[in-house]
Amino acid sequence: MTVVQYVLPAIRMVVAQELIEKHGLKQVDVAAKMDITPAAIAQYRKRKRGASFTTPITHSREATIILSELARALARSEVTIDTVMSKICDACRVIRSEGLICELHRESLPALRLCECKCTTC
Repeated sequence: MTVVQYVLPAIRMVVAQELIEKHGLKQVDVAAKMDITPAAIAQYRKRKRGASFTTPITHSREATIILSELARALARSEVTIDTVMSKICDACRVIRSEGLICELHRESLPALRLCECKCTTC
């Protein structure tokens, strides 16, 4: 649930912002390339969706590189659904391996606040 509620919307927000700001695409074109609604793109731009977890993602050099590669491929229409899914999975693996999800887990499961996370794949 944590990934669906926080991580995936943040990934979408980062990719959408990059498509608009770095690749000069319009919201409607970004929506079509990402297979989501233009309204969703508007919410990402207004930081109403995905904003709560974008900072940890953007502080991860490796995750940022992966998502930039995804945005570049989407902008150039050089992707298949397999490529998109692979890049999203790669970004999630990095986010998990860097322990960025641990704090979200502690927030959603108060009992975990008493534990010291020693895992690298929460």
